[in-house]
Amino acid sequence: MLKIMVLIFMLGIGTGQTQEVPRTITWSDLKDVRFKKKFNEEVGMIFLYPTFGLKVKELSGKELIIRGYTIPINTEGTYVISQYPMAQCFFCGGAGPESMIELRLKNKKRFKTDEIHTFKGKLRLNPDNIEELNYIFEEAELVD
Repeated sequence: MLKIMVLIFMLGIGTGQTQEVPRTITWSDLKDVRFKKKFNEEVGMIFLYPTFGLKVKELSGKELIIRGYTIPINTEGTYVISQYPMAQCFFCGGAGPESMIELRLKNKKRFKTDEIHTFKGKLRLNPDNIEELNYIFEEAELVD
């Protein structure tokens, strides 16, 4: 029996079927970013464009978990998770763009403004598309 267990274990390692455990991050993990004002000729306005630091770049493409406030962006069910409640968020208050993550939800769900939730998703960095936030959770799922 022991030989069979060892064989099964070795086959699992040999095929590379190890599952990555999502890492829980805090909002301070996303602050390794600098912003530069640049004029966008396409829309004729100045925007803040990010330059991501090494700590943030290391998180790119990884499955992460973070807790924050849900804020609706439109009536179609698009949400962000924010470090701060809506009255203090990037759009409405004085926080920076690094304090919000756009959620690309796997399963559409409704949330109330400023509900506190934990989400899991694969982080994608967005350095230049002004139609999206700088941080995006692809395949986002509600954890709690």
